[in-house]
Amino acid sequence: MSTEPETTEDTGPGTPEGLETPEAPEALGQETAPEDSGGGRGAGVENAEVSGDAGDGAVESGGAAGDGGAAAAEGEGASQLSEAEAELAAQRVERERIERRKAEKRGTVESGAKLSGKAADLLAAIRAVESGEKPVATVFAEPEPAPRRPVPEPVRRPQPAPAALAPGAPAAEAVEAVRRVLGEGGAPEALAPQVAAALGEGADTTLREDPWQLLRIGGVRPEQADGFARALLGAACAPDDERRVRAVTVWLLEQAALAGHTALELPALTAALAQRGVPDPDAAVQDTIAEGEALVFQDALEEPGAPAPQEEDGEEGEEERPVRVLAGLERYALAEESLADGLARLVNSLSEEAAERWEAAAAGATGGAAELARAAAGHGLVLHTGAEAARAEPAALLGAARAAGLRAFAVCHTPDGRRRLAALVGEEPEAAVGTIAGLLSGAEGPGRDADGALDLDLLIVLDAPQLDVESAAMLVESLPDGARLVLSGDPAVLWSAGPGRVFADLLAARACPQIASRTPDPGPLGELVSGIGVGELHQVEAPGKEIVIVPVRDAGEAVHRTVQLVADSVPRAIGVPPEQTVVITPGHGGAAGTRALNSALKERLNPGPGRFGGFDPGDRIAYSPTPGRTVPGRVVNADADGLHLECAGAPVVVPRERVEQCVRHGWALTAHQAVGGRWPAAVVVLPGDAAQTLSRPWVYTAFGRAERHLSVVHGVEQALPKAVAEVPAKARTTRLQTLLRTQVASVG
Repeated sequence: MSTEPETTEDTGPGTPEGLETPEAPEALGQETAPEDSGGGRGAGVENAEVSGDAGDGAVESGGAAGDGGAAAAEGEGASQLSEAEAELAAQRVERERIERRKAEKRGTVESGAKLSGKAADLLAAIRAVESGEKPVATVFAEPEPAPRRPVPEPVRRPQPAPAALAPGAPAAEAVEAVRRVLGEGGAPEALAPQVAAALGEGADTTLREDPWQLLRIGGVRPEQADGFARALLGAACAPDDERRVRAVTVWLLEQAALAGHTALELPALTAALAQRGVPDPDAAVQDTIAEGEALVFQDALEEPGAPAPQEEDGEEGEEERPVRVLAGLERYALAEESLADGLARLVNSLSEEAAERWEAAAAGATGGAAELARAAAGHGLVLHTGAEAARAEPAALLGAARAAGLRAFAVCHTPDGRRRLAALVGEEPEAAVGTIAGLLSGAEGPGRDADGALDLDLLIVLDAPQLDVESAAMLVESLPDGARLVLSGDPAVLWSAGPGRVFADLLAARACPQIASRTPDPGPLGELVSGIGVGELHQVEAPGKEIVIVPVRDAGEAVHRTVQLVADSVPRAIGVPPEQTVVITPGHGGAAGTRALNSALKERLNPGPGRFGGFDPGDRIAYSPTPGRTVPGRVVNADADGLHLECAGAPVVVPRERVEQCVRHGWALTAHQAVGGRWPAAVVVLPGDAAQTLSRPWVYTAFGRAERHLSVVHGVEQALPKAVAEVPAKARTTRLQTLLRTQVASVG
C-alpha cells in the first residue's frame, strides 16, 4: 500500500457526529437494520419522520403525478409493464399464493405439548383461538407437504400493482382527507400520500379510529405514534390499549425484518415489547397472533448429526427434545416455508430426460465449469462459491449448457452484474443473461411454459448472497419439475437487504453439492480482499498505486480529502474520471455519511440550485424502484411527468410524489447500496465515528467494489484491523435450515 500521491491543506480538528442507523428493537440483541438498500421499507430510503421535516419538496412545481416510476424495458412498447410495476405484480402473485397456502393449513403441531412457561402459555392461547374462544384461528407452522402450484403466466401487458405498493398516487380526495387527520394529530401533513397508499380505501377513517396505524409508515417510531394518538384520542389513549400493543408488536416484527430476521424468538420479542412500554408483553403477543397479524411457530432444535431422542415411555422422548418458539410476519415466514418446499421439490424431482445433453455439457466444459456441469447433471440444486474471478465458471457452464441444447439462463442481482456476466458469456448475451427482477417480471428471460413455469432446464443465479426469502421463493416456485438450479456467489459479502440469509443457510444445511472455486482474484486488490475474507488485513505491495491509504483526523477532513480524491487525485494519478469512481461510507447520517459527502461532491462536480426536487440535470443518483434494490443512474431532466433518469442505459421516469422516497444523490453510497456492482475506482471513507459499525463483511464488500484502484480515507486507526479480525456477520434468526432438515437429506 502507499500513501496518497499528493498532500492537501489541513482542515483542522473537529468532533465527528454519530452515524445514523435505522432504529431496531434494542432487546433483540441482533443485527440492526441494514444500510440503505432500497426504497419503501424504512431502512432503504429516507422516509419523513413524524418529528422531523417531511422532505425537500417535490419535482418542480406545475408537474402532474405520473403513473410510472420504474425503468422502461429496453426495446418494449409503451403497453408493456415497466420493470417496477411488473415486479410488483409478480410480488402480488406470490402474496396471493401465500394466502392460498395459509388457507390450506389446518392442524397444529403436537410436539409442543410438553412446553412450559411462556411458551406453554402462548401455545395454550393459540389452541384457545382454534377452539373458537377467540375469533381467528392461527396455527403452528409444520404444514403437510403442499402440491406444486401452477405458476400463472406473466403476460406482457399492464396489470394493476398492489395498492400499498403501486407507483401511482392515491386519489387526491383520499390524500386530502388523510391530510386533515394528520393535521389534527400534529403529524406532518406531507405523510398523507404514504398513509393513504398504505391504508387504502377509507384511510382517514382507519387512521382516526386507530391512530397507531401510523406505525405502518416507514420511519415512524412508537413514541411518535403515541404522541399522534394522544392528540386524537385524549384520555382514551393508554399504554395497554389493544390497538397500541398490536401495532407495536407488528412494528417490532417489521423492524426485525429490516434487520434481516424472518422471525423472532419469543423471549426476544417480549423483551422488546417491555422496552416499548407494553404492560403485558405476553398478552400482547397472544392478542396479535389471535387477530391474525402475526404467526407463531415451534421449531425443533437438533444438532447436526445428533441421534434422534429415544422414546421409552409414551411421549417421554418428546419431553427431552428442545424446541424454540418464534413469532413472525406471515409474508416472510410463509415465504421461507415456500422456499423450503420448492427447494425440496427441485432436489427430489430430478429428471433424467436430458441426461445426454447434460453429458454433452460436461464434456464441453473445462476446469471448474466441468465440475459444476457434472454436479448439476446429477442434482437439482448446486451451490457454487467464489469471488469476482470465479464468475467465469458459471458463465462457462451457461455457454456449455446452451451449446448442448439445454434451455439455460443466468441472472444477477444488479444491471452492473448482468453487464459483467454478459462480457464473459460472449455471443448474444441478451438471450442468456438478465437480472432477477427482469426474469420475475417477464421483461427478460425465456418466458413461461403452458403450466406457467419458466421454460428452463437450468437457471444460474449469481450474487446469490443478495437473495432474500421472498425473491428466492418466487424464483424457486417458478422453476419446473426436473430443472436444475445453480446458486453462485461470494459468501463473504454482506447478506441480502431483505429478510433471510438464504445462501448462508443453504451452505450450512449441506443439503446439496457445494463447489468451491479455486480461481483467486488477481493483483494487489485481489490479494487484499482475499485476506480480509479470512480475517486478515495484509500489508499489500501496490507498485501501480492500486491501493492508497489517506489518513485523516476527523470527519471534516475526511469529506475534504474524499472530494479531492474523486475530483483531482484519482483522475490525474490513476486515469479514472470522477463518473467512474464510487464513494462508499458506512451510513447516511453523520458528518461523513452519504448525505454530507453527496452534498460536497455535488457542489464540486455538478453545482446547481437543485430545482427539480433537490436535483439538477447531470446529478449522479441512486434509484430504488422497489424495496431492496438500488440502481445507479443520473438525472436527465424533469417535466410534468416527473423526474427523468437514465439508469443502466434505460430511461426512467419517477413521478414527483415518489422522488423523495425513491431517489437519492449517488456519488456516495453505503456498502449495502453498492453490493453487486463494481467500479474502476472506489474511495472507501472510514471516519472515526464509524468504528463501531464496521464488520468483516462490510469491509470485504466495500473494498471489493474496486476493479483498478482503491483509496481508503482512514480515520478509525486500529478499529479497522480489529473489525476484520474479530467482527463477523451478525446473526439473523431464520428457519430455512430447520425447514430443510425435515425435507432434504444432508449431503457430505
